[in-house]
Amino acid sequence: MQRSLEWLGTAAFRIGYIAIFVVMLLPLGIVIATSFSASGNLQFPPQALSLRWYSAFFADVVWLRAFDNSLVVGVGTTVVATFMGITAAFGLEAHRGRFGDILTPIVILPLLIPPVILGVTLLVYFSRLGFRSSYLSIILAHSLWATPLVFFVMQSVFQRFDWQLRDAGMDLGANPIRVFIHVILPNVKSGILVSALLAFIISLQEFVMALFLSNYQTQTIPVLAWNSLRQSLTPIVSVVSTFLILISVVGLLAAALATNIEFVAKRLS
Repeated sequence: MQRSLEWLGTAAFRIGYIAIFVVMLLPLGIVIATSFSASGNLQFPPQALSLRWYSAFFADVVWLRAFDNSLVVGVGTTVVATFMGITAAFGLEAHRGRFGDILTPIVILPLLIPPVILGVTLLVYFSRLGFRSSYLSIILAHSLWATPLVFFVMQSVFQRFDWQLRDAGMDLGANPIRVFIHVILPNVKSGILVSALLAFIISLQEFVMALFLSNYQTQTIPVLAWNSLRQSLTPIVSVVSTFLILISVVGLLAAALATNIEFVAKRLS
């Protein structure tokens, strides 16, 4: 009986891996393969391989400007969302029981609102303020979406933090700001890195709110890809998707590497 259960568990585990490969990884592989197509249309498998569409991407000022826009918005979102998420998570864990029941629902509220509704609401709001199609409007919109994710990561990090270190710093005469900068932040730096990378990746790939809040000058890569697909199905969209996949994978690997390095360092110390 025990061996049968072990066999079923192993089989379910393998089926799960296969399902993940078919549902997630296989489509990504198809997208990457079509980016090397020599044809003028999207087709799989490619009849001939070429770097034609990569050259077209780097020669197109519109695509390069959209890529720059995505980087600007991504960096801005990373700064805002990481700051907001860290301060919210720190405030909740450092003063647990005072306002945690109120703070958590407020922070995660943007995740519960459909992006379309959030996009329309922000469009009206930012239009009244006079900066509807600016970088700032897109950064603030993306930060609303990314901050809860940063909050969840940092909340988990702060839950494992040894708060006696903070108390020791306070007992030695350091003010709260110095304790936060010199004691707390160095001990949670891997969590901050993971949160920042997560916020950047979320912003880089977000489409709906950017569609509502951008114009021709401030449109991001996902918005331009959508507009391009409405006009023609060329492999240049696959090239763009390949770059986004590559950036996401590198970011996730960097986060995993940083976490593992800190874990090993703590075990050796």
